[in-house]
Amino acid sequence: MLRKHVAPLAALVAFSVAALTACGAGDAAQPTPQDQQHDRAPAAAVSLLSGTARSNQADDRSGDLAPEDAPQEVKNRWVQLRAAKAGELNPVVVNGAGLTLYRFDKDTANPSTSTCAGDCAKTWPPVTIAKGAKVFVAGVKKSDVGTVARSDGQLQVTIKGWPVYRFAKDTRPGDTLGQGVGGTWFGVTPDGQKAGNPQSPQPTKPTRTRPTQPTQTQPPAEPATSVTLFTGRNFDDTTGDDFARGLAGKGCQDTDGDFLSLTVDGSLKLWSEPGCKGTSKVVTDDVPDLSAIGFPTGPKSVFFG
Repeated sequence: MLRKHVAPLAALVAFSVAALTACGAGDAAQPTPQDQQHDRAPAAAVSLLSGTARSNQADDRSGDLAPEDAPQEVKNRWVQLRAAKAGELNPVVVNGAGLTLYRFDKDTANPSTSTCAGDCAKTWPPVTIAKGAKVFVAGVKKSDVGTVARSDGQLQVTIKGWPVYRFAKDTRPGDTLGQGVGGTWFGVTPDGQKAGNPQSPQPTKPTRTRPTQPTQTQPPAEPATSVTLFTGRNFDDTTGDDFARGLAGKGCQDTDGDFLSLTVDGSLKLWSEPGCKGTSKVVTDDVPDLSAIGFPTGPKSVFFG
């Protein structure tokens, strides 16, 4: 059970594959008009929460971790989108069970359109979610997460507009057996691109000189009020005994441990020593590898405000 291991962070803030030919391997079946949905629901249709399902004390008998025979409503209670490494794909998004998530070239992102239904959806189960349910994000921008209505009335999760799916042959964390299937299925990156840098021919366009546009200054990030720290890189919440810790509040707080990644909303100052001493760095987004920014064992304190 998740609750046996996780600190109380909530208080702080995918049968046998018999239809490959229907969805990308060999002669792909063409979707009927009713299989295509163009109504993209805003991210507001779901509740977006920073961190992982485990760090947020999600029920491990539901959502991405629900048994195969569980009712769909139980499976749709929560979804996790975590930037991770799987096989040779780095980064790629995985779900709460650590299974690789994919995108389909025959779908579209603008408008969001899902074209995999029927037998195709048995091989490539869509990642669905109930309206108002929770989506836990780690290493994926909340602004890039949305939903799209499917022909069966369910909401499918999207990343940067692309509907996301699992692959039925992937059964263990790290499996990427769906990568490149039919030349149309690829792992999805945290920003909705194809994982693994697949080469696609690009049309040649003439070079045009455009007038220089004035630089627009981005507004500063609001101060963070909470942070979730993970003992593993890529927001790994299964490493060690003290795999995740949440801090919130104001002022300086010691982390009391070695942490290699973090999720945060807003601006947060990291310090190399307890008591907000030593060297410091300000971060404004999730950090999958703290050693890459000068904290090989993670920050020893953080400052809110």
